[in-house]
Amino acid sequence: MAPHRPDRPDDPVAATASMRAPRGRVTWGFTASLDGFITGPEHDMAWLEACPPMDGEVVARLADNVGVIISGRRGYDAAVAQAAERGELTSEAYGGAWSGVEIILTHRPEELAGDPSVTALDVDVAEAIRRAHELAGGRDVQIISADIARQALELDLVDEPQIFSAPVMLGDGTRAFSVPGGRRIDWELVGPIPGAEAGCGRIYRPRGAAGNGAAAGSSGDG
Repeated sequence: MAPHRPDRPDDPVAATASMRAPRGRVTWGFTASLDGFITGPEHDMAWLEACPPMDGEVVARLADNVGVIISGRRGYDAAVAQAAERGELTSEAYGGAWSGVEIILTHRPEELAGDPSVTALDVDVAEAIRRAHELAGGRDVQIISADIARQALELDLVDEPQIFSAPVMLGDGTRAFSVPGGRRIDWELVGPIPGAEAGCGRIYRPRGAAGNGAAAGSSGDG
């Protein structure tokens, strides 16, 4: 997958056309343990092998909806460090069924210049999502980082969480959603993900928010 370096169009006609182009959703996709973690300690993902397997057609259908994935630097570094240990399920997005652009948000994009499989950007979350929509060609933009998702939620940029459950408890790791002092967000259940019932796959949409949240910030290394 070749890297892409999108720029803002200088031509106002092209810019207007871009704004009118169909846009996919911004989804937040993750599998959580029963105690609410999306990674184990040190970003360990081996526990995902305990998930009930989904039919290949279901995985392909879910993957086909996604044009761009946005992830964070810590997750990227962990995947590189654990490459020899990860199985087929966790070594690549959707077990290798997905094809598209992966954006890594990092304050040190030059360090990833030698990896042609990703696009490293040092921008805030709103700008990353804007650029991702330009690259997605009308398909969805999917966030797979808890910290980036938290920032996008603060900006009301998440259209749809897609959540799966794994029959394990981890006790420690990365929480799906963690805000010091708390932050309430109410969701409406849209329904199960067809074919993913064994993993409790389900889709939600925002209903509203209440309470005081932390500032969104601009960190891209989550």
